[in-house]
Amino acid sequence: MDPVAVNDLPMLLAQREGRNAKLGADEIPEMARAFAAFVTAKAIATRWDEDYFYVESNGIPDHRMMVGIKAWQQQVPLPQKYTGENAWRIPLRPVPAKKPQSTKGNFLRGAIALAANGIPIFNPLNNRGDDAFLFGELDEFGGHCGRADDYHYHLAPVHLQKVVGQGNPIAYALDGYPIYGYEEPDGSKVVGLDSLNGHKDADGNYHYHATKKYPYLNGGFFGEVIEREGQVDPQPRAEPLRPALQPLRDATITEFVETKPGSYRLTYEVGKRQGTVSYTLADDGSAKFEFVDPSGKKSSETYTPRRRGPGGNDRRPPPPPPRKGEKRGARDDRRPAPPEEDRAASVDSRGFLSVDCTCDGAGRSPAIEWSDAPAETKCFAISLWHTAPDQEKSYWLVYNIPADVSKLDTNSKSVGKLGLNDRRRTEYDPMCSKGPGVKTYHITVFALSAEPDFGREKPNRASLLKAIQKLTVAEETLDFQYERLGSK
Repeated sequence: MDPVAVNDLPMLLAQREGRNAKLGADEIPEMARAFAAFVTAKAIATRWDEDYFYVESNGIPDHRMMVGIKAWQQQVPLPQKYTGENAWRIPLRPVPAKKPQSTKGNFLRGAIALAANGIPIFNPLNNRGDDAFLFGELDEFGGHCGRADDYHYHLAPVHLQKVVGQGNPIAYALDGYPIYGYEEPDGSKVVGLDSLNGHKDADGNYHYHATKKYPYLNGGFFGEVIEREGQVDPQPRAEPLRPALQPLRDATITEFVETKPGSYRLTYEVGKRQGTVSYTLADDGSAKFEFVDPSGKKSSETYTPRRRGPGGNDRRPPPPPPRKGEKRGARDDRRPAPPEEDRAASVDSRGFLSVDCTCDGAGRSPAIEWSDAPAETKCFAISLWHTAPDQEKSYWLVYNIPADVSKLDTNSKSVGKLGLNDRRRTEYDPMCSKGPGVKTYHITVFALSAEPDFGREKPNRASLLKAIQKLTVAEETLDFQYERLGSK
């Protein structure tokens, strides 16, 4: 059966009520009611087949974004192509799971629900397992941008209740069960929620509720879902236009405005000084960015949709502004020089990783060298990682490297301590890309003011980044590429 498209949901829903018909293959599902107002406003498009309800959107809500964020990773809202085969998909007939799954410590990647306005909702815990709201990562509507500049919520979008109307869900979990606001559909007080923030109504129908405390929305899945690599599968993929950036310390976002159709300006403060990120979107999918940091320094960058192979856009925006009290001369003495690649053993003149450091070769860790660390450096940490549109993978983690060390040789195993890679092993995990084409990877060197203490536990990338938030005095990243043998 072909999917059914919807143009005027309110009218069609009214017709359905008028004839009091049961839902059939060619009828409108009850789920459509939650999305009707945004279909009418042409903010989203919906369709369905016999099994699923599909929602298409560009990932940009009609409310102000980003304002109030105090822990900012320098990402900004860019439209996404949640359309066609990349549309959001929700089961029309949810099936109770034999063993419901909690989102506490699970499903830390990707969306767990979809708001009525077509904006995805991620786990309230970020990919480090911390409460994103309590860490100051969210704006006034409970959202922010991910590494692909994809805007999404981490809290229940209760502000949508006024739009969808009392008694209608504000979102749907990806298992197919509705999420209501702070009240029951009839306006009565919510009582008796289970550990997943849900319960059954008088007719035995299960639903979730928004709450003002954790877990804020569905705290897991009462219904069946497929978990793969830490997220509900399948779900749409965001498409990054720019490389993912590092957090900008002490920055607070104070304004985000559309200056003219297709042009935006984000204003932030570091101390009492302002910086701005302005950008204009072009019809060909490219975006021109203009940066003014708090010192007044200006720069610009144009990003085009990513393409595979050498020559793809992997250029990085300008470095973050100096921290409070920091003075910059001709060279910033708080930022170590980029890692110097051992081209003979690790990276060639094109910036491609040696096969010797991958699963197609000997699988040896790359040589890496750095310099010009700040005087207060007590030790170093190194992370080799890769960011796909919807996930981050860690291949190598070394910490507590002595301050007098400035390089690691190929296949180094005796300097510093090894953390856990994504396979939960204390070793170098050689790149072994499954997909075709060129992939970009990163090595970040952190200069730390003290050794992080993990006790007897071995850190992974997430726990290391959390532990060194206040210890990092400088950091720098080297980008390099790798194409799997035989990959085209």
